[in-house]
Amino acid sequence: MFCHIISVENLFLAWHEFCRGKKKKLDVAQFEFNLEDNIFQLHKDLISKTYKHSVYKSFYVRDPKLRHIHKACVRDRVLHQAIFRILYPVFDRNFIFDSYSCRFKKGTHRAVNHLNTFARKCSQNWRKDIFVLKCDVRKFFGSINKGILLNLIKRRVEDENVLWLIKIIIDSFNKESDEGLPLGNVTSQLFSNIYLNELDWFIKRQLKEKYYIRYCDDFVLISKDKSHLENVILVLNDFLLKKLKLFLHPDKISIRKYNQGIDFLGYVNFSHFRTLRTKTKRRIFRKIKLLEGNLSENSLQSYLGILDHCNGYKLGAFIKEKCIGKDT
Repeated sequence: MFCHIISVENLFLAWHEFCRGKKKKLDVAQFEFNLEDNIFQLHKDLISKTYKHSVYKSFYVRDPKLRHIHKACVRDRVLHQAIFRILYPVFDRNFIFDSYSCRFKKGTHRAVNHLNTFARKCSQNWRKDIFVLKCDVRKFFGSINKGILLNLIKRRVEDENVLWLIKIIIDSFNKESDEGLPLGNVTSQLFSNIYLNELDWFIKRQLKEKYYIRYCDDFVLISKDKSHLENVILVLNDFLLKKLKLFLHPDKISIRKYNQGIDFLGYVNFSHFRTLRTKTKRRIFRKIKLLEGNLSENSLQSYLGILDHCNGYKLGAFIKEKCIGKDT
């Protein structure tokens, strides 16, 4: 496995996947200017085990809440992609079907669609009242225990050289602490799924919950019995604390009837329709007003794409009128 990860062929493939949509960025263009030399030097450092991870650059983004992002240099990010390319298929086959974050042919829209499918089945085509428990793990990425994560990885990776490399990536962030993964790494996306896969299988095998969906650290359970969901909260919190050293966010636990509207992954879901989250609408209005309708093509298509997955015709027409013109 180590030979596959550090092979020149895999490193070049990782580069091509990494650089999509990024070639205009200065650091990416500089790396590409001496691409072959950079790739072969990285390969040499990995073979000789002299590779060292760089220091992260730190900044904040709003999406919409404020997030602290840590960004590695291009050389390290190419290596992250190379590791991801080989490790992803090894672990993905063991993930449950209804884990939707950072997986091929998954994503937010499939998760939201499946939530509606589960709700329809549980309610027997909307004839019965159903309840949805929605939870969020408190400070998830910053609370991932590095030792527990490494032990979970060791279950499927026996190559000591691969484990040496993974440990370098894990320890490259927050070196003074036994906890935390950076939000900016593609490897962190895979590692987070490996970590919470323990929760997924506990819910499916031990609790035998039929209607469960997770996207990163947000997850929902559906049941006809509200008291059952109330009891499950304590069980889940106990499991997370004892097995993964995590906690449910106390302010983000809710149980609602489905027909009251379930706010999940940017949409408010009802039995026969779906609307965009109010906060998202307001953010769109603010940006259009701030830029006086001069949205970039990417932003415009992104907003229209989001609205394609809900009852957003009127909002879409408004955006087109403000940004493209009334004749569109």
